[in-house]
Amino acid sequence: MKCKLCENKRVSQDYCKEHFLKYFEEKVEKTIKEHEMLSKKDKVCVAASGGKDSITVLYLLWKLGYNVSALAIDEGIEGYRDHTLEFLSKFCKKHKIPLKIKSYEKEVGKRLDTTVPKGNHACHICGTFRRHLLNKYTQKYDKIATGHNLDDECQAVMMNLVKGQTKLFSRQGPKTGQIEGFTQKIKPLYLMKEKEIMTYSFLKGFNTPFNECPYANQSFRAKVRDFVNKLEYENPGTKENIINKYLDLRKPVKEKSINKCQVCQSPCSSTICKTCRIKQEINA
Repeated sequence: MKCKLCENKRVSQDYCKEHFLKYFEEKVEKTIKEHEMLSKKDKVCVAASGGKDSITVLYLLWKLGYNVSALAIDEGIEGYRDHTLEFLSKFCKKHKIPLKIKSYEKEVGKRLDTTVPKGNHACHICGTFRRHLLNKYTQKYDKIATGHNLDDECQAVMMNLVKGQTKLFSRQGPKTGQIEGFTQKIKPLYLMKEKEIMTYSFLKGFNTPFNECPYANQSFRAKVRDFVNKLEYENPGTKENIINKYLDLRKPVKEKSINKCQVCQSPCSSTICKTCRIKQEINA
């Protein structure tokens, strides 16, 4: 079929290669501007894994002329993160983007593999450690950008709804509030579908490695993902409807004063942060 803007063959639902790339980049740039995510004065760090989403964010912020660096977290999962970190290192070197890599083994004391046996639920521990390290090593930056896309965010909304955690709605969205002790997070791909990012990555020749985390299928998110994908297949537009309605109903974040962890001094809502509590449990 022909592109809806010219006579060339479509590479997506609507566009040829040239017009798809233009559409994609303009929509991301528009999302950044409309949600006031960044200014050219900001120092922004991309939470990079080496996968298609984070590589796309890293590339676009670099292309748009922002002061960008990358931070990667090595969880310590044999045969999984090694390949993406190797690819990420080469990508950053090619584009002269500063890159730092931090590991659970060095920062927490153990690899994830030795903390949680393969096949067991690891997402809670992994997510807690990851958020802790990302915040710890971005304190000198104005913003931290993640590769979360429309599919990811739709899943997050549904997960919090199913769990009755609607208080967390105010912490989601394309940009988090500014809370003392936490680096503000932005999501430039917030309105881009996963299929669109896959298409963009392919057309740009990024050749990002794809190997799913061995713990992924055990997560609650995986179940919600499959449920939402089924709804989208049967009722096209479901994901966009969920996100658009969420943005309409979302209220500004109103955070109480933040405490400091008695062990590591990181900001937290109680006397000891989740990271330190988990570390204590692991060591015990």
